[in-house]
Amino acid sequence: MPKIIAIHSYRGGTGKSNLTANLAAAIALRGNRVAVVDTDLQSPGIHTLFSIDEHSTDQTLNDYLWDRCPIQDTAYDVSSKLEIETTGRLFLVPASVNAEEIARILSEGYNVSLLNDGFRQLIKELELDYLFIDTHPGLSRETLLSIAVSNLLILILRPDQQDFQGTAVTIDVARQLKVRKLSLVINKVLSKLDRAALQQKVETTYNATVAGIFPLSEDMIELGSSGLFYLQHANHPFTQTLHQVATQIMNGP
Repeated sequence: MPKIIAIHSYRGGTGKSNLTANLAAAIALRGNRVAVVDTDLQSPGIHTLFSIDEHSTDQTLNDYLWDRCPIQDTAYDVSSKLEIETTGRLFLVPASVNAEEIARILSEGYNVSLLNDGFRQLIKELELDYLFIDTHPGLSRETLLSIAVSNLLILILRPDQQDFQGTAVTIDVARQLKVRKLSLVINKVLSKLDRAALQQKVETTYNATVAGIFPLSEDMIELGSSGLFYLQHANHPFTQTLHQVATQIMNGP
């Protein structure tokens, strides 16, 4: 049965989009059909990780939300970026980076229920095994819907007091929405921190499982979102943790 995975953070700058793109790639490379939807309509950007020129995307998620086209027409096959040699495929549904489109979203809004319909249509038309939703930070209508329809919600946080407080709010909301499964990922962790102690503290505080702890990586910073870290640093500690999280996603209910 296809899985919908919402990846979210209360604050920006957590590395959410990087983790989403790399996790999706890792799972596609294991022979699965995977799609990523950029629902961060206010500040889109995940397309850069797949080296997609913003001017080459004729149709985006915005076009579907404005009823200009079916959502499957906004899905771009980016499998060639991964050099996939298995039956796996990876698709991306980008959001528009056009200033007028973003301004319209901010001023007029849109029918959020269309997102749920679109997710289901994508799963059907593209015969997906996994659908990843890259959300907008904070709590908004589209975020609440993404949380509500997901089989798994992954919350990204850093070892930072503002992140801790915001994550607590998000978890409370997610549990009120009866999210089916919740996991935490701690990102940008300094090497000098005791990871076992950090994991225990976070799991005890939120009564939730930590799926992975990712290091603060100079190599990731140097890459500067110009590609998928997973493909360029196969033996890096970040990539090893990514494999572990991907396996948990695939083996989970």
